[in-house]
Formats: sequence, structure tokens, C-alpha cells
Amino acid sequence: MRRTAVAAPWVRTRLRAFPGAAVALGLLVAVTAFLAAAFPRAVDAYETEGLRHRIAGAAPPDSVVEVTVPAGPGTGEAHVRPEALRTLHRAVLDALPEPVRADAAQSSYGLRTTRPLPASDPGLPAPDGLPPEFTLATPSGLGLHATVRAGRLPTAPATAAAAGVEAAVTTDTAESLELSPGSVVHLPRAGRGPLAVRITGVVQPRSPRQAYWSVEPRLRTPELTARHAAGAPRFFWDAALLLPPEAAPVLLGTAGEPQGFWRIAPATEHLTARDTPALTGAVASLTGGPDLLAVRRRLGDAAAVDTRLGDLLASHDGMRAAIGPVVAVAAAGVGTVAVVVVGMAAGSAAARRRDELALLRARGGSLGGIGGRLLAETAVVAVPAAALGLVLAVWLVGSDRFGYAAAGAGAVALVACGVLPVRAVFPHRRPGVHRGRDDLVDARPSRRRTVAELTLLVLAVAAVAALRRRDAGAGGADLLAGSAPVLVGLVAALVLVRLYPLPLRWAARPARRLRGVVGPLALARAARSPAAGALPLLALLVALTTAAFGGSVLAGVTAAREEAALLATGGDARVSGAAEAVPVPDGLVEAVRGVEGVRDAVAVQVEYGVPLADRPGVPGSMSVTLIGVEPAAYAELARRTGQGSFPAGALRRAGDGDGGRVPLLPAVVSPSVARLMGAEQRLVQSHAGTFRVRVAGVRERTPAVPGADFIVVNAAHLTHRADTVLLVSGPVEGGALRSAVGSAAVGFSVRLRSEARAGFVESPMQTGAERVYAGAVAAGAGYAALALLLALLHGAPGRAALLARLRTLGLSRRQGRWLLGLEALPQALLAAVGGTLTGWAAVALLSPGVDLARLALAAAPGLAAFDGAPLRADAWSLVLPAAGVVVLTSAVALGQAWWVTRRGSVGELGAGEAR
Repeated sequence: MRRTAVAAPWVRTRLRAFPGAAVALGLLVAVTAFLAAAFPRAVDAYETEGLRHRIAGAAPPDSVVEVTVPAGPGTGEAHVRPEALRTLHRAVLDALPEPVRADAAQSSYGLRTTRPLPASDPGLPAPDGLPPEFTLATPSGLGLHATVRAGRLPTAPATAAAAGVEAAVTTDTAESLELSPGSVVHLPRAGRGPLAVRITGVVQPRSPRQAYWSVEPRLRTPELTARHAAGAPRFFWDAALLLPPEAAPVLLGTAGEPQGFWRIAPATEHLTARDTPALTGAVASLTGGPDLLAVRRRLGDAAAVDTRLGDLLASHDGMRAAIGPVVAVAAAGVGTVAVVVVGMAAGSAAARRRDELALLRARGGSLGGIGGRLLAETAVVAVPAAALGLVLAVWLVGSDRFGYAAAGAGAVALVACGVLPVRAVFPHRRPGVHRGRDDLVDARPSRRRTVAELTLLVLAVAAVAALRRRDAGAGGADLLAGSAPVLVGLVAALVLVRLYPLPLRWAARPARRLRGVVGPLALARAARSPAAGALPLLALLVALTTAAFGGSVLAGVTAAREEAALLATGGDARVSGAAEAVPVPDGLVEAVRGVEGVRDAVAVQVEYGVPLADRPGVPGSMSVTLIGVEPAAYAELARRTGQGSFPAGALRRAGDGDGGRVPLLPAVVSPSVARLMGAEQRLVQSHAGTFRVRVAGVRERTPAVPGADFIVVNAAHLTHRADTVLLVSGPVEGGALRSAVGSAAVGFSVRLRSEARAGFVESPMQTGAERVYAGAVAAGAGYAALALLLALLHGAPGRAALLARLRTLGLSRRQGRWLLGLEALPQALLAAVGGTLTGWAAVALLSPGVDLARLALAAAPGLAAFDGAPLRADAWSLVLPAAGVVVLTSAVALGQAWWVTRRGSVGELGAGEAR
């Protein structure tokens, strides 16, 4: 029996015939699918980490949910005993709405006095003759959050009528108030004799910065509080005594207005970025909605819920909304370049198989049949490669969002599978034997192309207008505004493609008069480049525009952080006391100036909240910051830091105002103060003295305070001169400066400019967004380089054959290298110059709608002193990528010329001619 021969399968035959092309396509698809799948997961990951860090890293008073119930005169002792408070604590936890959950380890409850009680014992420290004041508290779980350093924990129960009670103090309180086990503190009570509080132990807090100890900092560390009266402020100690929960009833007999408290530290491990809207709604309901009513049903109608967690969530949303459009620009740019590169790869494959497909079409092959086979052979490679990229993205980038990643990888596979059949089949709609040359210079745009270009132009104008009209601080990402730089690059590429033939024609005429053959031949070869060469130009322009925009964003972020750090410190370092009005002690200035690296240390007197009259004779209605300075040193500091430079002589002249009874001082003021004062004198009554001021200069900023309404005067004319801040200049080392300050003064802190700058990048959302943006720009640059290489390699056989023929006609090796280099140079220069101009134009057009402050600075409350971070073009980001394009093009062209001339001409001439 005769067997019929079975034709070899198409897909298997093609893959076996061209394994290198299949591997290259699979690698390109895998990398692109990985990036498409990793991007949404990376964004979700840094948003999730940002949400958790925003809550967990915030100061406990800003994140804790505190439930309070006043314990009035009618409150029975049974209601404040440990068993009752523990039951109510469980009820509060049950009332928390999802996704609000409690961190049991840092949550606490108990009874505390809301009004501090002054101690009557004469042996306690009284800095300015004022007795210390104590808060009584019975926090739960004291033994779990503290280590006993001396004595023992208090355990004795007490009733409301008890005359004495046991208590513990922290090590800081014991040191500052000179207390030890056995000490007795007497506190006043209503209608009875004083309450004797016996200290039984000194404890060391564990995790003192966590919520248990830091919601009410005085529980662990006493505060030196200022009481302002006539003249200089007077200070007294404000501390806490820790009673056992069994002694809670004794607080009912004091005049401290006790209240029950339940401090719920929020847990963050279960939160994701998708929980933000639900968490915001839950917090709003808990503080003033149905969940507040649920709490009151359990604790009573007097229960109140207070938290600043909503402000943290609003700050997180604001930062995410501001970062979103900037990251969307990078995603749109790299996505566009990736699509163009995939299209170029498919076009290169279609060009190699043009004769094969033309033969199939001439022998009766249908478009559907040819396209189906091409789709099958591409899908066999692209689909597994896209799946591999998706698996790698899921494995390497931690996130629980799989849908967006799968959609991105699927889109890449769909594009990779569909581009080759479309690009290969479209030119063969009608069978043909020979097609004319498709030179870029001679190509005439069709009507459809003109309509498409006009449509892109309209979209680009709409996107730019939408982004420019948007409030820079409002944020919010949308597709049109996020793709604005890409659309600008697309329009610029289309314009340059239309203008490209003109300079070639202008240069060809004078080149013909040259004696050599290299110049005219190179221009002729550049003019004969195929019209499909617009795709590499498109990829390069979009990549350069995205790189310029991204580089300008990153450079702007760095500059904004530097400026904000300078505003926060006023110099390279800032030395100040624990309280606002603590004066600089004698010897501190000299000790600081003696530290290696310190160029100068300027002492200034800063007083906040000074009232300023809005018109003569009227009490102050505006609070300003009074700054007393030594004119020469402070003027030099302002000039060196670029913060409101002014001539020192503007503050040195002093006169008499109000008939000589009150001195008149010239002042450098902020614009808001200048608008209030005008040309008139104003009376200032402060702790530093009483005087009148007149405007001698107006400055937006000054080194001593960041962005406040300020008045700078000559400190020599103040009645009570007391410097409170040191502004240090010079490359000083932090450890040496802190050592010098610690040895010369007690309670003074040092803040370095470098530390302030580092503090602005504490948010994982910022660092994550920067990493994603930098990765996107790097990926776009890689795709652009690949597009350039594909374009050069696509014409490599023709250039090699041409060079081989010319070598047989007497062209030297040096001339051959010059020929290939000059042939590739026009498009490289066009892309470089066009990319630089397009990047600069994109930044200039889009800068009014972009504010980098949220991306640059971590804490939203700190932005009040910062007037925004506008986007500005960065020269290096414009020039370096463009120069890289020219260098890479020249290197590839010269490398090919070296290789061809090294191999010789016989092999190339025997390979046949390229059309």
C-alpha cells in the first residue's frame, strides 16, 4: 500500500530553521512581560509599605486611638477597679471597625488625672521657685513594659479615702526629681489632708519610644515646662507617678479630675494599600459616626474617641496622589518604547521574510492562512516567555495584587503575537513581484497618516493643557496627563521625520563639490534609508524625553531636599535647648567654635508667639517670631546660605519712638509682616523687651526660623538679651559637635543638615517611587539602545555588501570606516538634538502642573515651611542621554566597518546583492 507523504509542520520547521531568532524573541518578550507585571506589583508594594510606615512610624500621639470616659464625683470605686476596666477594654476592642485592629502589646488602659497636682514637699527640685506638678496614672501591664532598677513595683490597693498610696517612677523621673525608693510625695486632695505617695521602686521603660510610654511622654520623662508671666518665663517640672491598678480608686478623692482611658495602638501588619479607603472611613465612623455610638453603648454616653489617625491617612493619600502622576509618566514612557521595540523586532523579521511571503502569496496563499501560521509560530515562543516573565515578577516583587500583573504580562504576549502577522501580511494585501524603493527622503505621507498625526497632535495639546491647569499640589493620576511627555515625544518624532529630508537635500548639493567620495556617498546612503527608519527615531525621542523628564524629576527631588534641610537647620547644624526659651549657657559658643570643621557659630535669640499690633495703639492681633541677632555675623550667614541676605547696616541704626519713652528698632521682616506694618511703626511687647519697630527690609526667608512670620532686630538693643539658638556653619562631624555641646551644656540637642536631609526620605513610598522611576528610566534607556541596535543591524548586510564592493573599487579601510560612520550620523544627530529639545520642551510645558514637594519630603506637616518644589530642566539629564545616542551609533557603525574590512570582500560579494 502506498503511503502519502505528510508535510512537515510549519511551526516546528520554522523554529528549527531559525532557533536564534526564536530565542531572541522569547528573551525580549520575557523581559518586557516581567517589567509589565512587576510595575503594578512594585507600586502596590511601596504604597503598602508607605501606609504601614506612615502609621507605625508616626509619633504615638498621632496614631493611637484614645477612648476616654470622665470619672466624676458620682463614679463608684467598683467602676474603676482592674476587673471593671479590663472588661471595658475588651468591649472597646470588640467595637473597633475593620480594618482597625489593636496592637495588644502596646495598647494600655487605666485611670489618670487630667489636672496636674502640685507637690508641697520642700525637698523637691524647683528651678525658678515653682513646685513640681505630678500626674497620677494607673497604666495596665506596667511589669510587662518596664524593668525594676531599684526597689519593687507598687502593689498595695487603696480606696478613695486612703491617706497614702504606693507608686513607682521611671529612671528619668527619679533622676530629675531626686526621688528614690522610700521617698514620699504629698499631693493635695479636695476636702481632705494631702495624699502621701510613697515611692516603692524605680523602673526602666522597655521600648520607651513605643505607644505604651510615648502617648503621654511625661509618664517616662519629666518635662521642664515654662510658665509665662510678666518678665522672663519661669520653669517647673511636670512629671508622673505610676500607681498600681488596684489603687485606682484613690484618684477619685483627688482634685485631679480623673478619667478612664483606653489607648489602642493600631496594628499595621495586615494593612495593604487597598485598605486605605476602608481605613479612612472606619476612623471617621469611630470618631463621629455609627461606631462612636457603638462605643458609647458599651462605655456610656460620656465616652469620647480621639485620634489623629485620620490626618495620617490624609497625608498618605496626598503623597500617593502627588507621586502617582510622576510615576505614571515613567510607566507610559517605557511602555511606549517597549511597544515600539517589539514592533521593530517584528518588522525586522517581516523584512527578512518578505520574499518568502511574497512567493507564498503569489502561489495562492491566503492572507488568513499566512497570518495564522505566523501567529502560531510567534505564540509558541511568546506565550511561554510572557508566562515566565509573569512568574519571575510574582516571585521577585512581593505584593498580593496578581490581577494587574497578569493583565500586563498578557498584554505583552498579545502585542508580541499580533505584531508580526500584521506587519508581515499588510504589505502583501495584493500579490506583487517587485516593489519600489521606500526611501525616507522620497516617501510621501498618505492622508491616513496625516490624520493620525493631527490626532496625536490634538491629544498632546490636550494632555499638556490638562496637566498645566491642574493644581500642582492636588495630585491625582489620569491616563491623558500621565502620557503627556510621551505624546510630546511622539509629536516631535513625527515632525522631525517630516523635516528630516530637508537638511539632507541642503547638505547634498555642497557635498557634491567636495573632492572626496565619502561625504556625498554617506549623505546619499542616509537619504536612501527606508521610511520604516522612523520607528527607531520614535523610540529614541520618546526614550530621551522620558529620560530628560525623569532625570529632571530626580534632580529636582534632590535639590528640594537640600533646600528643605537648609530651611530646617538654618546652616550646617543647629544647636538648641529642649524648650523654646532655654538660654544658651556661657561657654557653649566658644566650645562649638572650637570643634574641628566649624567655620562659624552664630548665636541668635528666638522668641515665638510675640503679638504684633495691626495698627498703632491696638493690642496685637498677629503672632510673629522675634529674632534678635548680631547684625554682621547674621547678615554674613544669610548671604552664605542664600536665605534672605540683607546689609548688616540695616539693623545697626536705632532711635527713639513715642517721644523717647520706647526705643525704635529697624527690622528685617517677612512679607506678611511688611504688609501689616506698612510704613508705620508698631509696638512689640515681648519677654525680650518692649520697643517699636519699623520696616528696614523685607525678605522671604531667614536662617533662624523656617518660613514663619518673623521680625529680625539687633539683639544689642533688647532689654533682656538671652540667645537661645546656635547656627553652625562648616563641614562639622556630628559626633564631635555633640560631644562638645554635651560637655558645655545640659539639655541641648544638635541637628545636622545632613541628618535633616536624610529624614526627608524616611517614607518607603518615596524611596519605592524613586526606585520604580529610576528603574523605568533605565529600562527605557535599554529599550532605546536596543531599538538603535536593531535599526543598525537591520541594514548591516546591505552596508557590508556596499563596503565590500567599494573596497574592490579602491576604497581604503579608513574611508570605509568614515563612510559607515557618516552614514549613521545624520539620524543619530537628529535623534540627539531632537531628543534634547523635546525633553527641554516637555519639562518647560509640564512644570506648572508638577510639584515635587510630596515626592521629595516625607512628612506632610513639615511642608508648611516649604513653598513647593517646581520641576526644572536638568542639563545633565538632557545632554548625557543624547550624547550616549551619538556615541553608541558611532561605536556600532565603526565596529561594523572594522569587522567588514577585517573579513575581506570575497565573502560579502559572494553572498548576493541586497535590494
